[in-house]
Amino acid sequence: MSLTIHTISLGPLETNCYVLVAPERPRECCLIDVGLWPDPLLDFLREQNLTPTHVLLTHGHGDHIGGVHELAEAYPGLKVCCPQADEEMLDSPEKNLSASFLMGIQAPSADVLLTPSQSLAMGSYSLDLLDTSGHTLGGMSFYCAAAQAVFTGDALFFRSVGRTDIPDGSHSNLITNIRTHLMTLPDETLVYPGHGPPSTIADEHIHNPFLR
Repeated sequence: MSLTIHTISLGPLETNCYVLVAPERPRECCLIDVGLWPDPLLDFLREQNLTPTHVLLTHGHGDHIGGVHELAEAYPGLKVCCPQADEEMLDSPEKNLSASFLMGIQAPSADVLLTPSQSLAMGSYSLDLLDTSGHTLGGMSFYCAAAQAVFTGDALFFRSVGRTDIPDGSHSNLITNIRTHLMTLPDETLVYPGHGPPSTIADEHIHNPFLR
């Protein structure tokens, strides 16, 4: 049996939240990013009788952390895992850019600070933490070799890449990190981005105009 990956789109920016369920722990799950207005996610977890143990944040922008507070209230044991370089964004609407949209988004403090080159165990699976900063200072992707999947947040999208015309953005850093840490993954690796449809590393090699 393999890792099960559910995708739930949340909020006005249709942020992809991923629910990961390991076969040997069918009543527990790990979440990747929780966007605004998380009621569909909460409904799904209740319907499936799933308890989230961790939420892994690819970066600290408001549209990826907006629902974490509600999830933490609903599941008090939930551990919030945030890239170390984006930690200050969790409780700062200015830094997480939600103030620009007149939304004072704040998330709970991180229980675990993540740094690149770590690995996180999730049942029989592990997630490798890849440096894909450039969209934010601490942006990272989560790669599961056993499932042939990588969760890229706002670094790599279907035939596109993340914005860098924002505070702390760096196009050169983003492209370098994508080339170094994502495009070197096996071609068959499924790419699960923070917004929009999935892709594969092979497709991005061929069709992504930013990476030619």
